[in-house]
Amino acid sequence: MTSNERLEFLGDAVLGFVVAEEIYRRFPDLSEGELTKLRSALVRGETLSRVAMTMKLGEYLYLGRGEEESGGRNRPRNLSCALEAVIGAVLVDQGLEEAKGFIIRLIGDDLERAIEDKLVADFKSRLQQTIQFERKITPVYRTIEENGPDHAKVFTVEVSAGDLILGKGSGRSKRAAEMEAAREALESLSGE
Repeated sequence: MTSNERLEFLGDAVLGFVVAEEIYRRFPDLSEGELTKLRSALVRGETLSRVAMTMKLGEYLYLGRGEEESGGRNRPRNLSCALEAVIGAVLVDQGLEEAKGFIIRLIGDDLERAIEDKLVADFKSRLQQTIQFERKITPVYRTIEENGPDHAKVFTVEVSAGDLILGKGSGRSKRAAEMEAAREALESLSGE
């Protein structure tokens, strides 16, 4: 039986390339260092092993008895390497375009979460800098409403500085609602 190491090598390389290209296109204003951090978050072993777990990839691994008995099917390193090998196999069998689509489908949720995190950080940090510079206080976010069933909740958050409400936002997560509140606050402050 042969090892998957060559496919892992190829899968790792194409994964890094596809993620780099995707974030390069989506974030035209990020510096090289910021792009590198974002790419690293998306291609790190923890992310890959989590994706491999959701695919139940561990069930398909050929393991030695010792590795099997010591929990090798669920070992993050084994799972992330197996996923890289699958990506490499898709590239060899189906070509680059199919491999790109496969990778984007695999890490799409993580990519969207990273994008949301970046936007939240941008709006919230800009608002915090503005408020601290102008008023010497830190803005406070407060959830004022939660609507809908657990699987489709919508949160409404307001951001204030002292007694002044600066903005309000809604979203499917508290983070998304905070981002909208910060964005609205920045827009209203720039209109003053």
